[in-house]
Amino acid sequence: MSVARHIAGLYGFDEWATPIFEETRVFSRSLGDTSDVVSKEMYSFNDRDGESLTLRPEGTAAICRALVTNGLTQSLPQKVFYAGPMFRYERPQKGRYRQFHQIGAELLGAAEPLADAEAIALAHQLLTALGVADDVTLELNTLGDTASRDAWRAALVAYFSGHKDKLSEDSLNRLEKNPLRILDSKDAGDRVLVADAPMMEDFLTPEARAFWDGLRRTLDGFGIAYKVNPSIVRGLDYYNHTTFEFVTRRLGSQGTVLAGGRYDGLVQQMGGPEVPSIGWAAGVERLAMLLEEAPAAPRSVVIVPVGSPDEGALLSILQTLRQQGVRVEIGYRGSLRKRMERAGKQNASHVLFLGDDELARGSFRVKNMGTGEEAEVSRDTLFSNAASMFAKAGESAAQ
Repeated sequence: MSVARHIAGLYGFDEWATPIFEETRVFSRSLGDTSDVVSKEMYSFNDRDGESLTLRPEGTAAICRALVTNGLTQSLPQKVFYAGPMFRYERPQKGRYRQFHQIGAELLGAAEPLADAEAIALAHQLLTALGVADDVTLELNTLGDTASRDAWRAALVAYFSGHKDKLSEDSLNRLEKNPLRILDSKDAGDRVLVADAPMMEDFLTPEARAFWDGLRRTLDGFGIAYKVNPSIVRGLDYYNHTTFEFVTRRLGSQGTVLAGGRYDGLVQQMGGPEVPSIGWAAGVERLAMLLEEAPAAPRSVVIVPVGSPDEGALLSILQTLRQQGVRVEIGYRGSLRKRMERAGKQNASHVLFLGDDELARGSFRVKNMGTGEEAEVSRDTLFSNAASMFAKAGESAAQ
């Protein structure tokens, strides 16, 4: 997550933190009562006053609620990064858990194709920084504006209504309530029908086509490769224009590692004004599965007391080093040999030996655990150069 926070900062996104649970209507209103998340996957319960609360299943609705309730619609655009746990009741499987973690970015209050391209560029740079960009493909689609979408929806209803006898039961239910979701069906028979269904491209208004062309032109300017995939849809009415996914073949059927889209109607649905917005989210656990190796644990400087040195002096040195930004731990108990063994297991970068003799001399023995070399370092030198002397302390593969 530290990499994501750094990359988001480069693009001017500030981190927001929303509650772990929200009023249920925040999600039921935004995700739709017919969605799988609301109907099957949310953890909801009543509080003592009988109000229904829900553990957040995703981040976008919570960010939009925070925008409205904190009066921030008067200060647009807002560029928001978030990270934290989410909860969905579903069968645990590879890369998918009932409690999982997401990172996400939302750009609220910008209607231009450049905003969509910037959000996608942020995601692409994050995946590059994590070293997985070569393993994923950006797939891109447009849902057009409201007029385009309405015309396309009517054409889809007419088309699928002529093939009701071949639709799966789930798709028959979706035909009246949310026909766009039929395009997401995994049923083999549905997939045959979807292949010949009307295409959104044929229903774009001139304004929607100009937006679609502008987005692709800007992505080309950013040097970001993409593949147009007409089957990437979002079934809810507040989605429009851009939808996209970064997908991989390395995770089997769970191939989407990051996904997003434009949702110009969501903030208004939350009780605020119309706020054009674009955003995306990525599952941390799924991203971690793409990494070649797990991030190394951070390394520490370990203070090993020799004998029973003055406790006050020991604690003063411990805190002084921490205040200079050095990750420091202390060997609590055991013989010198046992404490050194423990320092090795902690993958310490250095060991600092402190005893009464060292305290009296005002100089300490420092052992570099990588080279095995020991050096005598004066107290003044230690405190004036601690950050550079112990540069490896605190480092990990995640930085």
